[in-house]
Amino acid sequence: MSKVRSAQSATKDRARPIDHQTAHEIQGYGHITRLPIALSEKTAAQSVENLNQVLADTMTLRDMYKKHHWQVAGPTFYQLHLLLDKHYEEQNELVDTIAERIQSLGGISLAMAADVAETTIIPRPPRGREEPPVQISRLLHAHEIILEEAHSMARQAADAGDDGTNDLLVSDLIRLNEKQVWFLSEHLVDVPLVKAD
Repeated sequence: MSKVRSAQSATKDRARPIDHQTAHEIQGYGHITRLPIALSEKTAAQSVENLNQVLADTMTLRDMYKKHHWQVAGPTFYQLHLLLDKHYEEQNELVDTIAERIQSLGGISLAMAADVAETTIIPRPPRGREEPPVQISRLLHAHEIILEEAHSMARQAADAGDDGTNDLLVSDLIRLNEKQVWFLSEHLVDVPLVKAD
């Protein structure tokens, strides 16, 4: 074979994707890779465990927002449809922030729906459509679960000297969830719409 054909053949082969590859995991779930972040492996492992729990619950809450965004009905449809989608987007950003913190601690973040479903402590809503007050009540209950665990986890992180995790839990997670609770709660206040009592 000529050198030109050989070069053309090699170029053609290099452009072909190498698919169907398999290999061993480079880091198993639950194992910490020690990074030079001035935290002990024990502290990082505890924070990773806590953050994976709150990540699973945040992913569940995020998905509940999208479910209710699609299925909301009634006279406040438009307002709730937009609000629920806004909250979904905010929770989606929070999911990414939590997952990246887990990775920066040397851990492995949960990522797949089946793993999230096995881990979350938020009750699963039915597949069917519910009335808006029930949807909102479910969301408020999920927020409360997340906030309870976040307060506890923030204290643990502070006590262990993990300021980064504490800051994420307080500044990002707690503040966002509290604000979303406020916005949702106001939809369940029974006040007259047109004429005051």
